[in-house]
Amino acid sequence: MAEQKQDEAPKGFFQHTGHVKLAWLYLRKYPIDEALTRISESLQMFAAANGAPELYNQTLTSAYMFLIHERMTLMDDAHAWQEFADANGDLLNWKDSIVRKYYSEERLNSELAKKAFLLPDRTPA
Repeated sequence: MAEQKQDEAPKGFFQHTGHVKLAWLYLRKYPIDEALTRISESLQMFAAANGAPELYNQTLTSAYMFLIHERMTLMDDAHAWQEFADANGDLLNWKDSIVRKYYSEERLNSELAKKAFLLPDRTPA
């Protein structure tokens, strides 16, 4: 596989905004626990089908799901995708990911973080 930059998705992968929208869609349809299970399974299958199963990260997936769920709850859930996206631009910014405010690069990119949800090791300022 050709070397890729950390912020780039491999050919065939949808970008970060697509992941957030998929999470939002699951959370509109299912309770948080079921939505998290479904998106985790879907993203793992998608990564494997595209020849890059090592890119899946359970900590990253879970952290985003919980953040998106919190934001949806604060907005009373009844908003369209574009309204949600407009109100939560920080969730859509991959380069300066909000998750990196809670996790060090070492913890977030660890092999354990890829397999299991790890609690944050940073406290945002």
